[in-house]
Amino acid sequence: MKSFTFVIALVAGLATSAFAESNARILAIGDSLMAWHGMTGRSIAHTVGRELDEPVMNNSIGGAKIIYKLPLSGAMGMKIGNQLTKGDWDWVIMNGGGNDLWLGCGCNSCEKKMRKMISPDGRRGEIPRLVDTARKSGAKVVYVGYLRSPGVGSVIDACRDEGDALEDRISKLAEILPNVYFVSLADLVPHGDRSYHGIDMIHPSLKASDAIGQRVVKVIRENDPARQ
Repeated sequence: MKSFTFVIALVAGLATSAFAESNARILAIGDSLMAWHGMTGRSIAHTVGRELDEPVMNNSIGGAKIIYKLPLSGAMGMKIGNQLTKGDWDWVIMNGGGNDLWLGCGCNSCEKKMRKMISPDGRRGEIPRLVDTARKSGAKVVYVGYLRSPGVGSVIDACRDEGDALEDRISKLAEILPNVYFVSLADLVPHGDRSYHGIDMIHPSLKASDAIGQRVVKVIRENDPARQ
């Protein structure tokens, strides 16, 4: 299982997007959900950029975590907070936390790890600090949740309860802080529909990345008069 997990994480790392634009006012950060299809120009960030007709910088990296302590050379971006580079951002689109649960504690006895990321009331932890740092820079924040299994086998099915709890806390955070919006994907995948996942039943298909991007665009347009 450990070797399989490593392979998945490595493959995810290869999906990093390089959609970087010097004049971008929108930044995307996170893990493989955000980075997937980046090399082919079909990531979530690409959909947002295409629909809004403006550049988006995507610093997300597959396998990245909210809490990352391993001293690996060149791994600065593996901690999602380090992807929040300085810039005149109007919006920061982010996700994260899934790898901390799946790779960090195997989705078992994860409460301690989850509390470090975000407390039950949504007010404390690494995720609130990251979101508030982005918000205090003047940006509005869209935090994107994770895809759900369509009722067929996936190696991350064991994480369902922990994932739901994590997103419940992030939703509370979005209710507390101004200009923070949580985009849930809990209802995106119809039961039995495998078309929203790649062959690994973990990462988003092209269809899913586009659909997620459309949800993000909807939030931006509804809350940004300049982009309506």
